[in-house]
Amino acid sequence: QVQLVQSGGGSVQTGGSLRLSCLVSGFTYSDYCLDYFRQAPGKEREAVAAVYVTDFNYYYYTNSVKGRFTISQGDSTNTWYLQMNSLEPEDTAMYYCAVLGGGCIGRWSEAHWFRYWGQGTQVTVSS
Repeated sequence: QVQLVQSGGGSVQTGGSLRLSCLVSGFTYSDYCLDYFRQAPGKEREAVAAVYVTDFNYYYYTNSVKGRFTISQGDSTNTWYLQMNSLEPEDTAMYYCAVLGGGCIGRWSEAHWFRYWGQGTQVTVSS
């Protein structure tokens, strides 16, 4: 059974930092796409960042978070972090991690490709 368990999140002021965690278990693909999405109230779910895990990891970021957000792997290879720096009120949303087998190209920005999702964690940035 595939499970994605998220932790982290919370409330910070503008310019602050947060780190989200996503622990993946039961997923047997050796090559996969691990993605972070977010959804603000009244808005569509938006892909924020992704990593294609293969012999070499390839990283993808939406333009609005480039230079501020970073995906990284924990000491446990099943854990993926989203480090979020220089947070802005526009980053306020529920954040979800998701995973699918195979590469990210052409798929990482589209939620419908992803079958397995974490439970979500709230990030609130106040001005």
